[in-house]
Amino acid sequence: MSKNRISPALITKIIPDSIAAEIGFEPGDTIASINGQQPRDLIDYQYICADEYLEIEVIDAKGKIHHIEIEKDYDQDLGLEFSTAVFDGLIQCNNRCPFCFIDQQPPGKRDTLYLKDDDYRLSFLYGSYLTLTNLPQREWERIEQMRLSPLYVSVHATESELRSRLLKNSRAGKILEQIQWFQERRLQIHAQVVVCPGINDGIHLERTLLDLAKFHTGDIPAVASVAVVPVGLTRFRPIEDELIPVTTAKAEEVIDQVQEIQAKLRQTSRTNCIWLADEWFLIGRRELPPTSEYEDYPQIGNGVGSIRQFISQFETYVKEFLESDICLSTQRKLTWVVGNAVEKAFVAIANRLNQIEGLEVNMVALSSYYWGQDITVTGLLTGQDLLEGLQGRDLGEGILLPSVMLKQGDNLFLDDMTLEELAAQLQTPIWPVAGVEELILTAVSDR
Repeated sequence: MSKNRISPALITKIIPDSIAAEIGFEPGDTIASINGQQPRDLIDYQYICADEYLEIEVIDAKGKIHHIEIEKDYDQDLGLEFSTAVFDGLIQCNNRCPFCFIDQQPPGKRDTLYLKDDDYRLSFLYGSYLTLTNLPQREWERIEQMRLSPLYVSVHATESELRSRLLKNSRAGKILEQIQWFQERRLQIHAQVVVCPGINDGIHLERTLLDLAKFHTGDIPAVASVAVVPVGLTRFRPIEDELIPVTTAKAEEVIDQVQEIQAKLRQTSRTNCIWLADEWFLIGRRELPPTSEYEDYPQIGNGVGSIRQFISQFETYVKEFLESDICLSTQRKLTWVVGNAVEKAFVAIANRLNQIEGLEVNMVALSSYYWGQDITVTGLLTGQDLLEGLQGRDLGEGILLPSVMLKQGDNLFLDDMTLEELAAQLQTPIWPVAGVEELILTAVSDR
């Protein structure tokens, strides 16, 4: 919270050719203050550093204090990256949601996997979801004063008692009042609703979506968008919880229900603010909606339209590649591993890759024994899942691995196995790929 001690901001990277590089900042330096102020977080840092004149107190790796004066253009970035976005500690979650993924993990893994933050600053900066149940008045005032919008809010239910039950927090029932607060100040949220069968589905889901849609009005709607997401369960979840998995029948039911609400909203307001996550269509074995259905992809980070966008981008890029008449100098055989949730959707992509002369790509779609899931999205596959699913196969020259399986900026899977350990055990090179262009270029490049 804001009462926590503020630590100096630890610098981890200097952007080449930046102001910081020119001055001589180094990784390991820390910033103690800027213009006499000690920034709480990256938001403070960016706000203060917008000024044209800066006086910065820097502590180098040896503990020596330096005072640096900088003149620059207004809003010009210094070119520094930090070890964390918050310098006074994460605002911790005070809920006990039974579907929390952090509580559905096995013990003994890296500490960061068990951090339960509920921090509005990370929501503003990176689009992570929060619940608004743990903010004192001074933080609400800061959101208003600094216009920290949009925020990303886990709603789950708008009925007071039901939301308190879902979050196991008596303070959770004020969600409609809080959204009204955003509306009065012309601030916005993107909402998500995690559907738990038998708890907040059916008439409860309808009421939640209609309540949220009422705030999607005006030139700055308080509710900019709503993502409807199926609950994800693992075999490590507490035995006493009341959750049941989403079945194919339940997915079909939710799709039909939400699409009916979407149609009514389009009739009355000529726009839509409610979207179904891709997983519903995968679990329900339904065709994904067309690209036009997703408008400007407001919930792409929540898995809403990400598969359709990937397919569309792939078609555009691979068409240009095929029309360029480029072929491989030597025959290449590769393995592309994905979660089995996208198997049906990605068959066409594998077939198109194999139209490139000299290239053979075998797509292997896996489920996760590690999590105990029959249907698994790509980002949840672990090193152990890949080891069990790929061992003994002809993997060709190497493996094309979607980088969403790895910790950002690192080569760690969710089970703490490293990319190097997996490659050594499979005795096969592994090449992480992020996005369409990198997938194709990695597949065709000589290594």
